[in-house]
Amino acid sequence: MDTKQIGEKLVELCRAGKNGEAIDTLYDKDIVSVEAQGAPEMPAEMHGIDAIRGKNQWWIANHEVHSAKVEGPFANGDRFAVTYHYEITPKTGPGQGKRTKMDEVGVYNVKNGKIAREEFFY
Repeated sequence: MDTKQIGEKLVELCRAGKNGEAIDTLYDKDIVSVEAQGAPEMPAEMHGIDAIRGKNQWWIANHEVHSAKVEGPFANGDRFAVTYHYEITPKTGPGQGKRTKMDEVGVYNVKNGKIAREEFFY
């Protein structure tokens, strides 16, 4: 698959709520993931497929997702961007129990047919 096709598959799986399958099938084993901010229980930068699987499981366990909208991909060379629009209620932390909207842009780098790096902006 080329960069655009990988982006299209990621969007398809995320729209279907199959984020775990996206990680398992589209991500490089040495993936680097960078969030805009981190916390002691969830660092901003993580390395390796197992760490990214754990981050996804942490997100599911710590947020009630009321709605999710995924747009894109917007491809450029070996990169593509995806926009995410969520309505969530955090289960822990300072926003616990407060329903809120969250918009996020993910920028993905593709190398050797796999997502090798992802960066999130929100």
